[in-house]
Amino acid sequence: MSEFLNGFKRTHTCGALRAEDVDKVVRLMGWVQDYRNLGGFLFIVLRDRYGVTQVRVDADSPLYAQAAKVRAEWCIGVEGVVLSRGKDANKKLATGDIEVEMRELRIFNASETTPFAIHDDVDAAEALRLKYRYIDLRRPCLNRNIVLRSQITRVIRRVLESHDFLDLETPVLGKSTPEGARDYLVPSRVQPGKFYALPQSPQLFKQLYMCAGFDRYYQIARCFRDEDLRLDRQPEFTQIDMEMSFIDPEDIQAICEEMISTIFAEILGIHLPRPFKRMTWDEAMDRYGVDAPDIRFGMELHDVSDIVRKSEFKVFSSVLSEPKGTVRAICVPASVKLSRKDIASLEEVAKTYGAKGLAWTKVEKSTLEGGIAKFLTPLEIDGLLKTFAPEEGSTLLFVSDRLNVARNALGRVRKEIAVRNAWVPKLMRSVEDVGLVWITDFPMFEWSDEDNRWYAMHHPFTAPRPGDWDKFDSGELDKVYAMAYDLVLNGIELGGGSIRIHNIQNQQKVFKALGIGEDEARAKFSFLLDALSFGAPPHGGLAFGLDRMVMLLTGADSLRDVIAFPKTNKAADLMTEAPSGVDPKQLDELCISSNVSDD
Repeated sequence: MSEFLNGFKRTHTCGALRAEDVDKVVRLMGWVQDYRNLGGFLFIVLRDRYGVTQVRVDADSPLYAQAAKVRAEWCIGVEGVVLSRGKDANKKLATGDIEVEMRELRIFNASETTPFAIHDDVDAAEALRLKYRYIDLRRPCLNRNIVLRSQITRVIRRVLESHDFLDLETPVLGKSTPEGARDYLVPSRVQPGKFYALPQSPQLFKQLYMCAGFDRYYQIARCFRDEDLRLDRQPEFTQIDMEMSFIDPEDIQAICEEMISTIFAEILGIHLPRPFKRMTWDEAMDRYGVDAPDIRFGMELHDVSDIVRKSEFKVFSSVLSEPKGTVRAICVPASVKLSRKDIASLEEVAKTYGAKGLAWTKVEKSTLEGGIAKFLTPLEIDGLLKTFAPEEGSTLLFVSDRLNVARNALGRVRKEIAVRNAWVPKLMRSVEDVGLVWITDFPMFEWSDEDNRWYAMHHPFTAPRPGDWDKFDSGELDKVYAMAYDLVLNGIELGGGSIRIHNIQNQQKVFKALGIGEDEARAKFSFLLDALSFGAPPHGGLAFGLDRMVMLLTGADSLRDVIAFPKTNKAADLMTEAPSGVDPKQLDELCISSNVSDD
């Protein structure tokens, strides 16, 4: 027992007491959330991570003078008797039926005036809150998020270990093998001029576990990527990482569905139907324009290229004269009143994703009026009306461009309309608020006009569909599809994975397609290639972003709201002032010089 407590032991948390506890003598410990001195008596609201309890001190109590000195965020302990609040009960609080009449007060530590109030609706700049993050985390909303995060990982471990998964670690100091983003590098003191890299993911090591015979691996893994940051990205983040041997994609997906369904049931009280929906990448792109579609609402994309191929509207006809040109359209329902200003702002969204513009027309009196309608023939108008069967007052929006641009830009416009009109609730309260779908059969490769070469859409260790290997020999890489799959929740990718290549000859064939020569492959991946040559089993896996999952389940606005000690959008920790300069002696030990001044 800690000496400073001197036997004063907590009996209940601040969220535990109820009406049935009346007349019990209890001891509570926590922080003063609020206090009110009403003259005849004093109220203190005591808070810990479990909840709050109201403590009462009467003016004639010998503790009154001492209790009157207490201020917000002082850390105290209270002994007292539980009383009923009767008609003064606060039904908004779990402990609102009772209060504790103080009989003993222990002041563990006073507190300076905090730089901001400890309330959910605090009006303080995020930079200030991040500087004093340990205080910010006392706010109930952030406290709940961190607690829920722990509860989610507890469910994950329980479900996976019920399927014989082993919780195995992978190295943090490894070899630099960039997988798309920049590595965080760590200089070696004992081998001057050489560097470790922090892992972007445990990908290669979890495959090596499969080669070693540990057929079911998982890890709540810390990962690091030196990339541009957004609300849903952090330089260090946490993955729910999994790998299995002797499995098909359906085996992995079934276990993941059990895990996700259990999380939703236990955390949100929502019981999800299984199996989850499935959709190929091609179907997702054709219907929604993006490979992470929000399927909770309609307004799907349509290919209207054949209808307007000979249109007098040159924007359409000129694009359709090109090999990969297309015209895609959506029908915005009449309930959404789009003004010219609204359409102009949506056009800016489309341009952000590469489109040159956004064409429009409206349904009026069973025909099309306004916008591009004057360029359309009666036959073209009839074709569009038959395609969409729109109600009076609807708006048709069009993007004409190369296939990938047209679909993506219009898909983003579709999502923006849904957000602006509150079609997609942030908080999931029922199964109708949940749009889960597996996206499968991704293209194996994507072409870069800028670099004039193919890149792996996922990573170079992903296996193609068995029937697509012959397309490598014929050079039809654009027709090769991967045994890859992503799980999408409400338009946001929760995570993804694939079946891996387990044969060294096939792995070399993929490297060749990516322009990775034998020498480069050996230099970067020799340990993996060697492992594949010693009887590697068929295997595959998946990784979920834990931070993103918690953000979606809590309805938080950014990852910073669900990570205890996050970085800013400039990858800075305002609390510890990291990154920071180091003593020149440390740089000398590492044989590193800096050309950046301290200023």
